[in-house]
Amino acid sequence: MTASWFSPDFWKGRAKPVSSGGRGGAWFVDMEPPGMVLRHYRRGGMMARFAEKTYLFTGFEQTRSVAEFRLLGQLRSLGLPVPEAVAAIAWKYRLFWYRAAILVERIPNSVTFSDSDRLSDESLWAQLGQVIRRFHDNGLNHVDLNCDNILVTGDQLYLIDFDRCKLVPESENETDSAWKQRNLERLQRSVRKRCPGLSPSQRENLWQHLLQAYHRQPSH
Repeated sequence: MTASWFSPDFWKGRAKPVSSGGRGGAWFVDMEPPGMVLRHYRRGGMMARFAEKTYLFTGFEQTRSVAEFRLLGQLRSLGLPVPEAVAAIAWKYRLFWYRAAILVERIPNSVTFSDSDRLSDESLWAQLGQVIRRFHDNGLNHVDLNCDNILVTGDQLYLIDFDRCKLVPESENETDSAWKQRNLERLQRSVRKRCPGLSPSQRENLWQHLLQAYHRQPSH
């Protein structure tokens, strides 16, 4: 593997832009099954107007790509449903800045949560509540938990895109639940925005199934 793997041009016609979710800058790479996803790090919000693809460089170990690569390894070692990280890179850009990218294995035959044909299925929402609780019990603070970062494939659910996410120390996890509530609130806002095919009453009913399963899941 070389740095050229992190350029979509290297893959020519085998790299196809991801159409759903995110801010752009992601491609499905068609190669040996299950394939890969190439993602270039991009900012959102107000900062994107000033530095869409660059970040302040404070050392390669602190770059967003390396941090996410390592976090994915930790989450997989905990048995949590996440894709496997293949490689990460950071490029120095001028004197004080860097750009970054990551390659992860693609989850075969998956769709985003809001694109699932089971979206009105109460059992799917209950399953999601259980999955989120597993991550929370293991201390994972997913700061961008939204419909696009949840993949459905068959009877499995996966969380993806762990940029800026972190594992909360066990001592803090037991005493501070505010971050868990923020995760759920962010997801609920995403559901309202990304699931327009559901009526308000449907959304509320399905959301309650998620919450009931989340609170029913035993702690570890």
